[in-house]
Amino acid sequence: MAKKVVATLKKEGGQEYVKVIRTIKSAKSGAYTFKEEIVPAELVKATLEK
Repeated sequence: MAKKVVATLKKEGGQEYVKVIRTIKSAKSGAYTFKEEIVPAELVKATLEK
């Protein structure tokens, strides 16, 4: 599955996109979950600062 996502993100002539995976800790159970987002390369730092 990862190969397919990477291949679609590398189209020529288009904007470059990056897949960002963040860990989020649940307040109730203390368990970690993962949130995946596909964002433009210029907005990676802004996305991670959220």
